Amino acid sequence: MMTFLEFEKPIAELEGKIRELRSFRGGSGDVDLTAEVGQLEGKLGKLLKETYAGLTPFQKMQVARHPERPHFKDIVEHLFEDFTPLAGDRCFGDDFALMGGLARFRGQACVVMGHEKGSDTESRIRHNFGMARPEGYRKAIRLMEMADRFSLPILTLVDTSGAYPGVGAEERGQAEAIARSTAACLDVEVPVVTCIVGEGGSGGAVAIAAANRVLMMEHAIYSVISPEGCASILWRTNEKSQDAANALKITAQDLLKLGVIDGIVTEPLGGAHRDRERAMNMLGDGLEQALRDMGGIDGGRLKMLRRDKFLAMGNKTL
Repeated sequence: MMTFLEFEKPIAELEGKIRELRSFRGGSGDVDLTAEVGQLEGKLGKLLKETYAGLTPFQKMQVARHPERPHFKDIVEHLFEDFTPLAGDRCFGDDFALMGGLARFRGQACVVMGHEKGSDTESRIRHNFGMARPEGYRKAIRLMEMADRFSLPILTLVDTSGAYPGVGAEERGQAEAIARSTAACLDVEVPVVTCIVGEGGSGGAVAIAAANRVLMMEHAIYSVISPEGCASILWRTNEKSQDAANALKITAQDLLKLGVIDGIVTEPLGGAHRDRERAMNMLGDGLEQALRDMGGIDGGRLKMLRRDKFLAMGNKTL
């Protein structure tokens, strides 16, 4: 059973009616409800289109956090072949919130990495809800250096509310690890493509997202702080989270206008969680096109273009 968000209640009710009619139609009797089902399905399609065309930033945040959106493991399993995960930072230990390794993407060898939130209680705890510790970012640095050494493109998939803020993480140098990971993104001389597939939270996201091409899924979010965190600081109450979401410009559409991202990956009607396979195929097409656009550009120029891209940010306003 699909999880429905608060604003999706009318959609859930309509889908419930369709299921009831289909089950009744499947029973004994001579009643033909095909026309009624078709009519309701037409209403459902129209309602989905209208609802998702008018989502507020706060509602997009809810979609970006939907538990049934494709996560890193799902995407790697669907889009990549011969994935060989690499573990550890060669300094302290391994981090399961930020995963990565060697793989083939549509026939091309690459390094892929990203945040994994988990899909149930046990796996979410194991992956620390996608919030990486310093060893995760140091593992990312190790993978980026390996990609640079062997001239492999880097693909990163961002889905985190932010880096883990715990005492142990701070003791082991969380800020330093994030800064060095960001610097590693900017220093490599291979193509770097990032897609924010769910949440892109603060430095925990930027650490693996300082890329030549930064894409966002249509209903993903990307921000310096969560709307809840912003509201708690500015107004000292979570009740202002919707106002914070509007002010922060967290949506893909706003960030494209601001020049923070380079493109938007369209999602199936109703969000990626409604048609996971199609959503992942769309993501794959976006990643492939981004890599193709950088074909033939030498390493030094890739590095220069990447640095210039980020230095130029902040010149656009909405």
